[in-house]
Amino acid sequence: MGHSVGFILVLSLLAVAPPCFCGKTIAGGYLYPQFYDHSCPKAQEIVKYIVAKAVAKEARMAASLLRLHFHDCFVKGCDASILLDSSRTIISEKRSNPNRNSARGFEVIDEIKAALEKECPHTVSCADIMALAARDSTVLTGGPNWEVPLGRRDSTGASLSGSNNNIPAPNNTFQTILTKFKLQGLNIVDLVALSGSHTIGNARCTSFRQRLYNQSGNGQPDYTLDQSYAAQLRTNCPRSGGDQNLFFLDFVSPIKFDNSYFKILLAYRGLLNSDQVLFTMSAVSRELVKKYAYNQELFFQQFAKSMIKMGNISPLTGYRGEVRKNCRKVNAY
Repeated sequence: MGHSVGFILVLSLLAVAPPCFCGKTIAGGYLYPQFYDHSCPKAQEIVKYIVAKAVAKEARMAASLLRLHFHDCFVKGCDASILLDSSRTIISEKRSNPNRNSARGFEVIDEIKAALEKECPHTVSCADIMALAARDSTVLTGGPNWEVPLGRRDSTGASLSGSNNNIPAPNNTFQTILTKFKLQGLNIVDLVALSGSHTIGNARCTSFRQRLYNQSGNGQPDYTLDQSYAAQLRTNCPRSGGDQNLFFLDFVSPIKFDNSYFKILLAYRGLLNSDQVLFTMSAVSRELVKKYAYNQELFFQQFAKSMIKMGNISPLTGYRGEVRKNCRKVNAY
């Protein structure tokens, strides 16, 4: 009898707090989707509403918010360090090569934070806002949905060098990009699936110019780039000037989250070097590109899994970090 009572007690405890192992157990806490169910039940609704408003106003914002989460997680983990402005003690990651003149969406995060501070003060972290905004941006543009594990806290510092060194660059070799992913605990499947986020958004002329004019330092264009497409790109991306001119990463359906990005790679029309090498430089990634090009459902499933995995990179939990009142600066105590 004693055993069955004990068993029932255990079951009732599990019913109250389901053991969700969808996040890493780190320093006295793990991430789980129900984290704000009691402390801020409207949190996800508020994030979704403001993201939807921002994307309706400017379709490109969906890709920008997705990228912000990625550029945050690859530096010291998903801790909202990218949102910190420079101060007396902080050199902002916004100044790094991958972020300068290109990271955007900060005002949308500010608006979400202000609304959440009004609804439930000092409760929802900036890091969790970014993870939710990335998911909502994906769904709003037609991509997959997933439950976002929550409970991250915000860093009290930034890393300019981490931002410069850890984030894959458009002109990195395939091996360098894969190494940067592996250092974050992500594998080749995650690399190919997450690159599929380039199904939405833009890139600047400066990030692929070398492919048009001087790919290997010999004054020749990249031979893996479809030549008629290259000629088209040159009209708006000259040898010099026009650095900030924007181009769709996926010219087939630039504001729809689908698998046409992978179909474009099959046609050697990937805009960035870091896109096209997925098809040209590795037999394993080449097969994955083909699979996702022929099966959108498979791509969506893997993208959701890889986003959850990326969102789990070294989160601050428990008593580590803080919940910033203003995402741009650390709290004053």
